[in-house]
Amino acid sequence: MGNKRKRRVTTSNRASASLYTEQTDSMWSSSSKKKKASSSSSNGNLYGISEVEAEKLFQTIADEEDPTIATMDGISKFCEQLQIDPVEDIRILVLLWKMGANEKPAQISKQEWMAGCLKLQMDTIAKFTNALPSLDTGFLEQTEFKDFYKFCFQFNREGTHRTLDKDLVVLLLKMVLSTRIPSDRLNSFCDYVENHQKSYTRITLDQWTSFLDFCYECVDLSSYDESISAWPVLIDEYVEHMQEVNVRK
Repeated sequence: MGNKRKRRVTTSNRASASLYTEQTDSMWSSSSKKKKASSSSSNGNLYGISEVEAEKLFQTIADEEDPTIATMDGISKFCEQLQIDPVEDIRILVLLWKMGANEKPAQISKQEWMAGCLKLQMDTIAKFTNALPSLDTGFLEQTEFKDFYKFCFQFNREGTHRTLDKDLVVLLLKMVLSTRIPSDRLNSFCDYVENHQKSYTRITLDQWTSFLDFCYECVDLSSYDESISAWPVLIDEYVEHMQEVNVRK
C-alpha cells in the first residue's frame, strides 16, 4: 500500500510539473510573439510589408486638397505607375475591389489602402506590378465574380447618384463581361440599351445585377416566358426585342 501511494503521488507530481512546463512554455511563446509583433510595429512593418513604404506610395496618388483619399485622378496616376490603362484595363477595378475600396464611389481612402496593402502583402510598385497577372477576372469563381460585378457598378457611381448613365453602363458591360458570357448575348444587350430602348437613360443596380443572373439562368431566349418572369422590365423588353429581331431574320 505504501508503495502504491508513493506511485500515485509521484505520478501526480509529474503531471503537475508537465502542466507547469507547458503553461510556462506557452507564456514564453506568447510573450515572444508579442515582442516580435511590437518590434515589427515599431519598425513600421505590417506583418511582412513596410507601413512606411505603403504610406509613401499612397502619398504619391493622394488628393492635394484631402490627403486622406485618392480620387480617380490619383488612381489614374497609380495606373501610370503600373503601366496599365485606367479606362480599359479591368485589372485596376479588380485590384480596388480586392483592396476593399467600398467607402465611397470613385475613390479609395488611406485607411482602405493601408488595409488592402496588408491584406495583399504589397507596399511597392514592383509588388503591385508582379501581381497584375493574378488580377485577371478569369481567376474569380462565380460567387466572387458576382460580388466584383456589383462592386463595378457601385464604384462607378457619381456622388450621391444611385444609378449609372446608360452609355457608361454599356462601356462597363463590355469591359467586365467580355470573358464571362457569350459575346452575342453581351453585344445584343448593349446594342439594345444603347440604341433601341427609349425608357431608360440611367440604369439601376437591380437592372445591372439582374442582367448577369439572367445570363446565367436563361441560356436560350426561346425558352423565356414573360408571364412567369420575375426579371426587371428592362430584361422583358430586351427579350421581346430579340424575338422580333429573330422573326425578321
